[in-house]
Amino acid sequence: MKGDFVQIGSYSYDEYLHVVKSFHGNLAPGLIVGGFIVDLALKNLPPGQYFDAICETSACLPDAVQLLTPCSIGNGWLKIVDMGRFAITLFEKEKGEGIRVYLDPRKLNAWPEFHAWYFKLKTKKEQNLDELMNEIKTAGADVLSMLRVKVKPEHMKKKNLGKTAQCPSCGESYPLSDGDACIACRGFSPYIEG
Repeated sequence: MKGDFVQIGSYSYDEYLHVVKSFHGNLAPGLIVGGFIVDLALKNLPPGQYFDAICETSACLPDAVQLLTPCSIGNGWLKIVDMGRFAITLFEKEKGEGIRVYLDPRKLNAWPEFHAWYFKLKTKKEQNLDELMNEIKTAGADVLSMLRVKVKPEHMKKKNLGKTAQCPSCGESYPLSDGDACIACRGFSPYIEG
């Protein structure tokens, strides 16, 4: 990734920054690092393979997967198994064989601002954003590590909502597998009644 021309997926670095800002709302460092993670995983998959993705954090990284692959939360090809680790796995849909790429903390020592950001050693206000972004771009894939993995069968299944019905309490549709009423009417709504 050294040199003046850096590419992430099919985008130049500057094009990727523009796409990130349009999609995410700002130039989140995690989404920039995520671009390098996804790019490295894609480069190590066999060509022409259909794949799914597992993201090990819900912060920023799922957006990089959705920007650079056909995997999305909506189509069910992207699953978030939030273990708090900055890693993704792209894996073949049938056998579960894939590539896991992660930000490797052992490789951050040469990048003081990047290291401080990753380990939250500085508040956002204390960070030098220009230097952080420069270090992320310059480090590129050099701060990543990769493993070949096999995904457990229970993480390969696509969630099927099954049959739906009209909730007798609120009148909205819900999956019958949730019981005799929707989960919101059974007390699990995220809203305060008003």
